[in-house]
Amino acid sequence: MTCITALTAQNTTGVKDIYAVTDVKFIETVLDAVFADVGVDAVKTGMLASANTVKTIATCLRKYEAVNVIVDPVMVSTSGSVLLPEEAVSTYLTDLFPISTMITPNLQEAQFLYKIANGTDFTVDNLEDLKLLAKELYNFGPKYVLVKGGHLPLTTDYTRDTSPSASTILVDVLYDGSDYVVVESSFVVTKNTHGTGCTLSSAIASNFAKGMTPVDSVKRAIEYVHYAISDNLELGHGNGPINHLHVL
Repeated sequence: MTCITALTAQNTTGVKDIYAVTDVKFIETVLDAVFADVGVDAVKTGMLASANTVKTIATCLRKYEAVNVIVDPVMVSTSGSVLLPEEAVSTYLTDLFPISTMITPNLQEAQFLYKIANGTDFTVDNLEDLKLLAKELYNFGPKYVLVKGGHLPLTTDYTRDTSPSASTILVDVLYDGSDYVVVESSFVVTKNTHGTGCTLSSAIASNFAKGMTPVDSVKRAIEYVHYAISDNLELGHGNGPINHLHVL
């Protein structure tokens, strides 16, 4: 079940335009319709487009005491297009993160969130930096923080790899306030990674709804996305999509 908060005109080369749903009453009505009927075992948020939308979503999720809330703070597309006004970012920190079960920012989004909150940059050059960044974001209230390392190719000693190859390592770091779980994947040499982050957060939410533990939900989702990337679909002239149907 869905609640559309924005439409995009885009293809593999980039986002051409964004048409946000600015009528928050309509968003409330959609969410009322969703929660009042079928029932909701997990929630995944994507591109929310504005501060008012973020606030509205947070209010409705509190109203319905939503469980298994996976927040993907979508801010930048694979092609580099900015998808969220800067003034809306702080609303994630104050309204949505405190009620989330897990947040799933990529490295760029995690650094951007840190800068908005603290006014300074957070440089990440190795695995330990990635762990510290996850710990910083945990302070904003989510039960779990998953910082995705797809934009941080690493060598075997877990420092930034400036020349990624088939031997390069990628790590995703999950933090629960006390322990870290580091999930390693091999680097796939491809430009076709469109939709990777959205797919991962959706898969995690689906696994939560199936009753998996948070750690298993993350590990299974990462494995699914890894193979979806590895399939290396060649569509369009830019960053092609991953193959969601690779299991078939």
